[in-house]
Amino acid sequence: MILGEKIMELRKKNGWSQEELAGKLKVSRQSVSKWESAMSVPELDKVLQLSEIFEVSTDYLLKDDKEEDYVPGNPETAAMRKVTMEEAQEFIRVRKEASLWIPAGVAACILSPAPLFLLLGMWEEGRLMISEDMASGIGFALVLLIVAAAVGNFILTGMKLGKYEWMEKEEFELCYGIAGMVKERQEAEAAGFSRKIAVGVIFCILSGVPLFLLSVLNGNETAQTGGLVFLLLMVAAGVYLLTSAGIRKGSYEQLLQEGDYTREAKEASRIIGRIAAVYWCVVTAVYLGWSFLTGNWHSTWVMWPVAGILFGAIAGVVKMK
Repeated sequence: MILGEKIMELRKKNGWSQEELAGKLKVSRQSVSKWESAMSVPELDKVLQLSEIFEVSTDYLLKDDKEEDYVPGNPETAAMRKVTMEEAQEFIRVRKEASLWIPAGVAACILSPAPLFLLLGMWEEGRLMISEDMASGIGFALVLLIVAAAVGNFILTGMKLGKYEWMEKEEFELCYGIAGMVKERQEAEAAGFSRKIAVGVIFCILSGVPLFLLSVLNGNETAQTGGLVFLLLMVAAGVYLLTSAGIRKGSYEQLLQEGDYTREAKEASRIIGRIAAVYWCVVTAVYLGWSFLTGNWHSTWVMWPVAGILFGAIAGVVKMK
């Protein structure tokens, strides 16, 4: 196989057009076309760039008799599962969809108590011609409907992500060209991730300000209900942004096996997952029990940020060890 044929094969293996490859090399599309048709030969500096872009040796590119140099031959990784370009692109696409649907489900769960608070607030003001029990019943029914819809969303999205669950637990190897593609996309979206995370954190921090001010100023019941709903809206928006950025950012880190997806991090995640399954069930049970027994729904919400901070500390200790 001659140089031109190798350039064409590697370009197609990476899913690039001649224009895309030309852009990476800062040459014209016609130059790439001439190389692939053997009408001309790239200069030495372009051969070196091709070697870096395709992640192959210059020997493989320049020597016609070297046909398999681009196939990994490391005996330590030979048994690892390999991810092809098609698999990587499909994984990124599925995770991109999940970064919209999963955060939407989480936000819906956070907002689910809002109808209950509004109905009870309207009843206390005499705006509803129904009993308190009926208002509470309708409110709880709406909460359950919203949570049920969110859970259904989680299940459907989880089914799509299930085929890639092994990536979170096992080590794998990327076929040539994939790492470069993933890193390019990661760098292109890095600024967007930072903006989402910053805005999400700001929303969560500021969410309780109106309710706090109303409590200090002894605002009426209507104002406090509005402040509570505003708090839920702000937290839901902040968590949506944080979760969305985390899923998209995590998809690239998962393919590159960086950050939370190194060998050590995968083991720590398995342990944290077992802890989380018990921890958040206990927190939810305590929150509901505390709120129903005291009736102080306007103040018991403070348990969630405290629980979140405590869980972050627990996860940090697990990762350190």
